[in-house]
Amino acid sequence: MDASPSPAAAPGPSGRQPAPVPVPGAHAPAFPPTPVPASRLRRLASPVASMAAVLAAFGYVGAVDPNQPGHYPVCPMFRLTGLYCPGCGGLRSAHAVAHGDIVAALGSNAPAVVGYGIFAVVWVVWMVRASRGLPLRIRLTPVHWWAIGAVLLTFTIVRNLPFGSVLAP
Repeated sequence: MDASPSPAAAPGPSGRQPAPVPVPGAHAPAFPPTPVPASRLRRLASPVASMAAVLAAFGYVGAVDPNQPGHYPVCPMFRLTGLYCPGCGGLRSAHAVAHGDIVAALGSNAPAVVGYGIFAVVWVVWMVRASRGLPLRIRLTPVHWWAIGAVLLTFTIVRNLPFGSVLAP
């Protein structure tokens, strides 16, 4: 047996190894593997499960009144500082929405009601896209996150000032 490299394995003029020569009769696996399309039921499972969890949470908050003391813990920020955080009144807001009282919900926590609306719109878009086999793509840039943070910070400051008491839960 000759120990010298075969001419097929010798580097080419560019210094790189040539591509391997396929062996006749050998079958290479398909690369990349062909994805199997998911059934419509499987595609809709995540948005339906998410909505079921949201409805269960709203059902619980609708049944157990947060306006009655002792059912839910007190907000830690309110307990320690006496100031309302951006989430204070969120459970009362969810309770009011569960009972169809949007005005009371807005009075308890207006940003939460806006969030419920945004969730509803995103969920509908998610369902439509999932039924068509398309992924849900939501791209929020850092500017969006800063704007959301600024709105919530402004809401928190204003609701704790004397003239913003209408925003307090």
